[in-house]
Amino acid sequence: MRHGKKINHLGRTAPHRKAMLANMACSLIEHKRINTTVAKAKALRVYVEPLLTKAKEDTTHNRRTVFSYLQSKEAVTELFRTVAPKIAERNGGYTRIIKTGFRLGDAADMAMIELVDFNEIYNPNAEEKKTTRRSRRSTAAPKKETAAVEATEAKVEETPAAETSTEEKTEE
Repeated sequence: MRHGKKINHLGRTAPHRKAMLANMACSLIEHKRINTTVAKAKALRVYVEPLLTKAKEDTTHNRRTVFSYLQSKEAVTELFRTVAPKIAERNGGYTRIIKTGFRLGDAADMAMIELVDFNEIYNPNAEEKKTTRRSRRSTAAPKKETAAVEATEAKVEETPAAETSTEEKTEE
């Protein structure tokens, strides 16, 4: 029995589990959301949230500590440059797990884990885009009228210019 054992071993040896969680954490930081099983998502949340907390303070020590977990320079750079400024005011809960149903092959319970501050749909503090309602009919009609008016004005201006140019040619 596993009474009081808090870690889910995920049916893997310790080095395999460590490498898998590091790869999943790098993918989560790079893509901002990944699809996986619920058990792996819960294990990943426990693995990655302390790293996100460390990334809020950009020091050499924190960068080296996070790199020892992730083993990817690109992921560490992305974490400290783009992710950390967005989560700076948040006191925890950086990830969200949304259950998405069952996998077809083996009916495993699937979930999507994502970084909370990078989802524009669920984020209530995000700036809303101000859109103006535009109608094709109302904008298309004035353009045609103004184009017709400009064309007639251009013809009127071209006629005297053409006459003066012919007069100048005859005088020469």
